[in-house]
Amino acid sequence: MSGKKLLHRIREEIRRRNYSYSTEKAYSNWVVRYVRFHKMTHPSELQGIHVVQFLNHLANQRHVSSSTQNQALSALVFLYEHILNAPVGDLKNLQRAKKYSHLPVVLSREEVTSILETMTGVEQLIAELIYGSGMRISEALHLRVQDIDFHYHQITIRNGKGSKDRMTMLPEKVVPKLKKHLQKVRRLHDNDLNKGFGKTILPGALAVKYPGAESQFMWQYVFPASTRRRDPFTGIRHRYHVSSKNVRVALRNTVRQLNIQKKVSPHTFRHSFATHLLQCGYDIRTVQDLLGHKSLNTTSIYLHVLNRGGHGVKSPLDM
Repeated sequence: MSGKKLLHRIREEIRRRNYSYSTEKAYSNWVVRYVRFHKMTHPSELQGIHVVQFLNHLANQRHVSSSTQNQALSALVFLYEHILNAPVGDLKNLQRAKKYSHLPVVLSREEVTSILETMTGVEQLIAELIYGSGMRISEALHLRVQDIDFHYHQITIRNGKGSKDRMTMLPEKVVPKLKKHLQKVRRLHDNDLNKGFGKTILPGALAVKYPGAESQFMWQYVFPASTRRRDPFTGIRHRYHVSSKNVRVALRNTVRQLNIQKKVSPHTFRHSFATHLLQCGYDIRTVQDLLGHKSLNTTSIYLHVLNRGGHGVKSPLDM
C-alpha cells in the first residue's frame, strides 16, 4: 500500500466512524511525521518499538506537552489497529511527556465588552455566540440553520465533543442581529439554487435517508463561506462554513488594538462564559451541562479562578 493510499484509507476510516474533521487532519499529520521520522519507511515495516522511539523523541527532543504526545499516540494506535490490522501491543520504555496543570485565561466583563464592541461583521457575531452560550468555536461554525430555536431561545449543538448532542442558551442580545444575518444567508442560498448549486454535505447517511434535504435551507450552515468549493469525495460544489482562522485573526487584531495583555483565543470566551456564570451564583452542575463537560472535575477548574490568588484569603496587606 503506497503512502497516498494509506492516507486515503485513514481518512475514509475516520469519516466512516464520524470523527471530526480536525481529528482527521491531526491523525493524518501525525502519520506523515511518523513516517518522515523513520526516513520514509512504510508503517507496515515498523513495529511498536519504532512507535516508542517516535513518541520519546516528541517528549525529549521536541518537548511537546502531554496532550500533544497523547494525540500522536492515539493517531498511531488508530493506524495500526484499524488500518494495518497489526495492534502495537504494550509500549515498553515509553517516556511520557510531563503533564502541567494550567488555569484558564479568563477575561473580565469589561474586557469582554470592549472586545465584542470593537469587533465587526460575522466574526463579531460568532464571538458573541461563543461568549453568550459557552460553545466551542468548532461547535459554533458547525451550526446549521435548524439548530437555532428563536422561540425557546436555545441552540442545539449536535455531535459535540464525545459525539454527544446538547442544548445551550441563545443570548437574547444577539437575536435581532442573528435574524438579520440569516436573512442574508437565505438570499445567498437562493442565489446558489438559481445557479444550480445550493447543496450542502449532510452528516452520516442523512442524504440517503432524506433525499433532497441537502438543498433545503434548514440544513445550510449558519455561517457559510464566501466561496463554493468542490468536495473531493462527493464531487458536490457547496459552501462549507467560514474558517476558524478568520475569527482568530480578527480577535487577535482586536486584542492587540485594545492593548489587552492576555493570551486571548476564541476558547477564552468559553472560559469567561463559565466563570462569569459562577460569579453570578449559578450552580456548577448547570454550568457543567451547558459546557457539555463529562466530568464535574473539568468544570471545577473555574472555581479556582474565582478563588483568585490565595484560595479566597484576604492578604494582610489589604487588611
